[in-house]
Amino acid sequence: MSNQTNTNEVGFEVIPVAGRIGAEVRGIRLSAELLPQTTQALRAALLKHKVLFFRKQDHLDDASQEAFAHLFGDPVAHPTVPVREQTDFVLELNTDHGGKADSWHTDVTFVDAYPAFSILRSVIVPAAGGDTVWANTAVAYETLPKELRDLADRLWALHTNDYDYAGRHNQIKPDALRRHQEVFASTVYETEHPVVRVHPETGERTLVLGHFVKKLVGLNSADSARLLSVLQDHITKLENTVRWRWEASDVVIWDNRATQHYAINDYGDQHRIVRRVTVAGDVPVSIDGRKSFTRHPAQDVQDEQEASA
Repeated sequence: MSNQTNTNEVGFEVIPVAGRIGAEVRGIRLSAELLPQTTQALRAALLKHKVLFFRKQDHLDDASQEAFAHLFGDPVAHPTVPVREQTDFVLELNTDHGGKADSWHTDVTFVDAYPAFSILRSVIVPAAGGDTVWANTAVAYETLPKELRDLADRLWALHTNDYDYAGRHNQIKPDALRRHQEVFASTVYETEHPVVRVHPETGERTLVLGHFVKKLVGLNSADSARLLSVLQDHITKLENTVRWRWEASDVVIWDNRATQHYAINDYGDQHRIVRRVTVAGDVPVSIDGRKSFTRHPAQDVQDEQEASA
């Protein structure tokens, strides 16, 4: 990946932030009125860098954030968490209501066609702390040893929103745990995804893991946990990541099909509000052409029994 600043024909600058992922875009005012060639250039930069950062987008509100999202596809609401009042698609993460995502994940992988893109706007940020880190799951796959790549190519994983929330997050408050159980997991989804999917736009192979993974299909719990740890640790190697220090009115857009992210919970009781709009994705396809699918929860019990036999 080039580390040279790129000023393209539509006038904005794309400045890489880290060697393998992430670029800051300067000289652009995000809105639904962007010209088609500008939108096309943004999408190309996003597919290349996986995450794009924009400072000083203080003209955006909930409505204009939703309108802007339409340029990248069809916005979709979260499957279980209610949207912000007077919006169609905005999910608010507010620390007053337990909104901390301090665990590595790709958004909403517990459904089959999980979002293609996420567009996150900061409203209130801590004076210090509260950075977010993204990892490039395409380069993570590329840099796996061949033997691990060959194994990963054949693996499938069960993703669910009914996961061990307390075990995956730090400093859990009772109200946050209760909200997870009563709202986030109000309807339980279980979906099988290939561990390696083929990106529908770039053709890259990316790793589909993160904290929604319950287990690897066909393996017992102990073997599954060991192998997941190896693959997940490779994704989040520092060389594969980029870290962003938020300012109020920043916007970050990421390719949710080729990244994981982690919101660092290091700011104590300081207030933090960010608002997200996601854009619909397609059903992942494995390298041998099989598609992800939502399964009945009872099937997992049968898999456990067969793997332990």
